[in-house]
Amino acid sequence: MLYIIRHGKTDWNAVYRLQGRSDIPLNEEGRQMAREAAKKYAGIHFDICYSSPLSRALETARILLEGRNVPIITDERLLEMCFGEFEGAENCFLHPEWSIYKFFKDTENYVAENGAESLDELFERTGDFLEKVVKKDLESGKDILIVGHGAMNNSIVSRVRHIPRKDFWTTAIPNCELIELGDKIQ
Repeated sequence: MLYIIRHGKTDWNAVYRLQGRSDIPLNEEGRQMAREAAKKYAGIHFDICYSSPLSRALETARILLEGRNVPIITDERLLEMCFGEFEGAENCFLHPEWSIYKFFKDTENYVAENGAESLDELFERTGDFLEKVVKKDLESGKDILIVGHGAMNNSIVSRVRHIPRKDFWTTAIPNCELIELGDKIQ
């Protein structure tokens, strides 16, 4: 079975600041969320965990799996989407003049600019991870946990559930909420 969870909260989440590839750590609330998730999901079996190498995801994975004999493997393909010059920007939802605004409000027409990653690039790298890593693990009967980020997680959920890009944000996973994605990737 494939499961996916988003990291716990950070100080930047609290002020609606785009994190992207910026390595922002969990705050105490985020650590507490991960501890609560560990209790909430204690009955779910995982054979292996794949995590983004960014500290907020990796620390969430470590807290979530503490005391379990589950290997945690980081993979660069699970990094959050790069937002280029907009990393660190606050309240981008209030700035329709910014190109990043379209990513959240009109995703299928978003055009990456100034160092930002495109949706095609995001889908390509997460698709490569699903095809080359997850598919084999699922075929061998493993229960897999992916610990990641908002946009990156949505790209995986969208691919697995065949959700069109215009509905990209309908799959948004709240911090430290686990969702089950099934036992096959098609």
